[in-house]
Amino acid sequence: MDVVDIRSLSQSVLWATFAMTFFLGAVMQKTGFCSMGAVSDVFIMSSWDRLKQWFLAIGVAIIGFAFMSYFGVIDPLKSMYTGNKFLWLSTIVGSILFGFGMVLASGCGSKTLVRIGGGNLKSVIVFMVLGLTAYMTMRSFLGVIRINTLDTFFIAFNTPQDLPSLLSAPLGIARPNLHLAMGLIIGAAFITYALVSKAFWTAENIFAGVAVGLAICAVWWVSGSLGYVAEDPNTLEEVFLVTNSGRMESLSFVAPYAYSLDWLIMYSDTSKVLTVGITAVLGMILGSAAISIATKSFRWESFRNTEDTANHLVGAALMGFGGVTDLGCTVGQGLSGISTLAIASLLALPGFIFGAYLGLRYLQVRLAPNPCS
Repeated sequence: MDVVDIRSLSQSVLWATFAMTFFLGAVMQKTGFCSMGAVSDVFIMSSWDRLKQWFLAIGVAIIGFAFMSYFGVIDPLKSMYTGNKFLWLSTIVGSILFGFGMVLASGCGSKTLVRIGGGNLKSVIVFMVLGLTAYMTMRSFLGVIRINTLDTFFIAFNTPQDLPSLLSAPLGIARPNLHLAMGLIIGAAFITYALVSKAFWTAENIFAGVAVGLAICAVWWVSGSLGYVAEDPNTLEEVFLVTNSGRMESLSFVAPYAYSLDWLIMYSDTSKVLTVGITAVLGMILGSAAISIATKSFRWESFRNTEDTANHLVGAALMGFGGVTDLGCTVGQGLSGISTLAIASLLALPGFIFGAYLGLRYLQVRLAPNPCS
């Protein structure tokens, strides 16, 4: 049996992740793909294009994940989203807080990286506060509070919490077949919703949705296939190389912020190594910067006033806490998680949208003139 070169394979995983996220950062910068912007466009300008970009990406990711699972390219039950414990209250509260926070902070986790690449100094502060709060929510006193309160409300299933696993036995259909069928149906529904209006059919809209969806699938393949070793020669156990969770991962931009700060601060500690999440953060920033410089749209931007500063600080903290609490951001749960058809991810999606709506309403009230003044 051939001995696997773990070091060389790990480097391949990291370089592949960097290439995918460099491309993704460039795409998001060029097309304006943004989940927060999608919600704000609907409620403020009655424009549905960016929401449909997001839904098109979801549909592509669901179908791509289903096909890779059906043909055995990846194991759909090896991701962090398909555990049997459904933390329903954490998912609801976390997604709403994240949605509210991303409005105050002018964008979600992925948009923050894109804005950093475009020269936005506010987003640098958001990055640091979000990462610090996320770390505290994972491993410090905020984590203790989360575990002892929100995480105590859960439903423990006898199977993984993705829809194909939950419905396979009641429907009497083999799980792989059901996953493919459900993936095609649900994915097609998202895609159909996005494409039903001819007004959406522009090159930029189609490219944005398809490219983002394919990027999610590509990182699933990188982590779950390229980086999968059935028997690590050091431990004799299966391993997904250079992932922080130790499981198959795709893109998410909350916990990787914390891991990135930890890696930068503890760089001399040899136990701190580059991972898929950390590399994705770097790739997103540099991809966005490359497009910004090439199109001459790069410009420095800072806070307007004290209230603007406070909004971004509070928003970043809410995203850090909310994103860890519900196991992901609008990319982590809202794209990567949903592609697995996990019910927590399907619950988080409306939570993000509702939270963003509340955030927009709050800002409208703050900006509205006082008739009594």
